[in-house]
Amino acid sequence: MAQSFESYQKRKLISSYFSVVLSIALVLFLLGILGLMVINAKKMADHFKEQISVSIFFKDSAKEVEINQLEKSLTAADYTNSATYVSKEEAAKKHAEEIGEDFEDFLGYNPLKNSIDITLKSEFVTPEEMEKIVAELSTKEYIDSITYDKPLVGLLSDNIKKISIWVLVASAIFTFIAVLLINSSIRLSIYSKRFIIKTMQMVGATKTFIRRPFIWTNVKLGMIGALVASIALVGTLFYAENSFPELTILNDYTILGVLFIAIFLTGILIAFLSTYFAAQRFLNLRTDELYY
Repeated sequence: MAQSFESYQKRKLISSYFSVVLSIALVLFLLGILGLMVINAKKMADHFKEQISVSIFFKDSAKEVEINQLEKSLTAADYTNSATYVSKEEAAKKHAEEIGEDFEDFLGYNPLKNSIDITLKSEFVTPEEMEKIVAELSTKEYIDSITYDKPLVGLLSDNIKKISIWVLVASAIFTFIAVLLINSSIRLSIYSKRFIIKTMQMVGATKTFIRRPFIWTNVKLGMIGALVASIALVGTLFYAENSFPELTILNDYTILGVLFIAIFLTGILIAFLSTYFAAQRFLNLRTDELYY
């Protein structure tokens, strides 16, 4: 009978430890994901900005030397990410592939123009900066027109600001919830031992002596939870890297190292503080209050 009770107590203890580790791991994993979103928010925004193309179309009278000089100057410009010359023949071929028929057959001529497609560095993809660039290029007489998606640029700039604010707000809210969840799990595990705590007090044990094993046990559980969260986060990072290789998420080793260290220390800190205050609460209870 005694062995059966002892086995039951061990299972109960393991179950309690498992729930604490699981809650810490899940919460730290979510915090890690939010941390990655905050860290990579600018990188993701820059990636989308640099996909916006500006097309510079030339007049039919434009000389080849003028086009070549402009291409070289654009390539060397501070705001240019890439510059690609597209001849009217290449443009016609691409257009024919897209629509599935050759429009030159029934038009009898190629209405398209020679052009240069440029993508800009992310810091220049704002309505104000792009207007300056377009105004500067428009002064050249051999340029017929310059086109880009104006509404998309404005929308992208506004949405990036809004998303950045909401990511920070969500991070703050989830951090608060994380502390509450971990604190709740640890308090429940200590609550089940409140009678043992009071018995130790009655035989003369000091508060520090009673708190120490609880703190050390839950700090170790916090370390294990942080390790589990880190492993899950590494798996998520590799999946994201394979799905979106252009974001180069795994290239910033220093930032990722700081993030994993922060997750590990956060797990230890929350476990320590939650255990300290939970144990202190039960240490300060009177004997008749243990039943409520």
